Amino acid sequence: MFEIAKQRLEPVFNHIDINEEVISRLSVPKRSIIANIPVRMDDGSLRVFTGYRVQYDDTRGPTKGGIRYHPKVNLDEVTSLSFWMTVKCAVAGLPFGGAKGGVTVNPKELSLLEIERLSRGYIRAFADVLGENRDVPAPDVYTNSTIMGWMADEYSVIARRQEPSIITGKPLHLNGSQGRECATGQGALFVLNEYARHRGWEVSQKTIAIQGFGNAGYHFARLAQALGYRVVAVSDSQGAIYDPKGLNVKDVYRYKTENSELASVYCEGSVCNPLDYQSLTNEELLTLDVDVLVLAAMENQITQLNADKIQAGTVLEIANGPVTPQADEVLESNGIAVIPDVLANSGGVTVSYFEWVQNKAGFYWEEKEVVEKLQKIMRREANLIFDLAQRYQCSLRTAAYIHGVERLAGAIDQRGNRKLFNSTK
Repeated sequence: MFEIAKQRLEPVFNHIDINEEVISRLSVPKRSIIANIPVRMDDGSLRVFTGYRVQYDDTRGPTKGGIRYHPKVNLDEVTSLSFWMTVKCAVAGLPFGGAKGGVTVNPKELSLLEIERLSRGYIRAFADVLGENRDVPAPDVYTNSTIMGWMADEYSVIARRQEPSIITGKPLHLNGSQGRECATGQGALFVLNEYARHRGWEVSQKTIAIQGFGNAGYHFARLAQALGYRVVAVSDSQGAIYDPKGLNVKDVYRYKTENSELASVYCEGSVCNPLDYQSLTNEELLTLDVDVLVLAAMENQITQLNADKIQAGTVLEIANGPVTPQADEVLESNGIAVIPDVLANSGGVTVSYFEWVQNKAGFYWEEKEVVEKLQKIMRREANLIFDLAQRYQCSLRTAAYIHGVERLAGAIDQRGNRKLFNSTK
């Protein structure tokens, strides 16, 4: 997976001249740590889980990246995600490098108390390499604000002081930021709105299908529907539902939360009434004839095996790495635009940056101010990337990587390179 992730850099070097030292630095992570985390289970037994933390590059600032709990977590995946975070933070113009962490575990098999012990154990295992000016974790797949709160609390016990800026994505009462919960979905919508403006779209005429109806996918769907987009399909790990007339996003999410399954419903008060809809598989959702296909689940969802079946006019990546490089080529040849993850899902890390700033300053902003600041950054960076794509006649992904790599290259070069030292002889 990491080798696939690095392939994203190859088209960049066809358009801009990058110092060979920059290429060397960006080809390998700075630090990779694996730790065994013993956890006392509710039945008294002891289980040992494997945890990871990869700090890819800190040239632009302390590393930043989420912690995910998933049975498929491994070092290769975490390294790839930390690489993407490095580029993403540069694309957003944030003073951070990239990192990522995770634990190989199925959290659905654990009780809440066991998840708390695991989360605190993760911080004990990696506390020596974390810090508000060193490496700042955040939530990711199957982790949330509650888990971040436990982790921040455990770090304060170890450090013997309150240091809320050690972790972002915390609950509001534990120094979290307003607007963080919906930031990834909100940021992706700001990018899509700019794209729609460039394309001259009439938003009310556009249909959207969303693979992945978790936090990011739900908030994106809710906010998009409020603006007039027609959300016709959503999916979770169990399957998908489809109604060409449009779904009631809030009611679908409420029903999913209460019943752990997807269904198209209309809720009034405490009663939810079923509506007509089609049940689909996740694979079938990907091939729907819609204007925008939103990928908000996991990586490697569109590959060279199914890329030719995609009918959407535009693909929006909210998940990390949901389209492989080989699939990118197929989509591009079929005239399907891909709005890349390093731009589209950077709203989460941007508001995490806002939380870090607020924690360090001890001064907190209202949600309206957070959303306004987020919109300003997302619109600015999206338009810069759209302009680069036009200038270089390249894909949006290549333009986004050009944008991020140029910032990374500038920071690396300005610390000194071969050319500089040779000029002093």
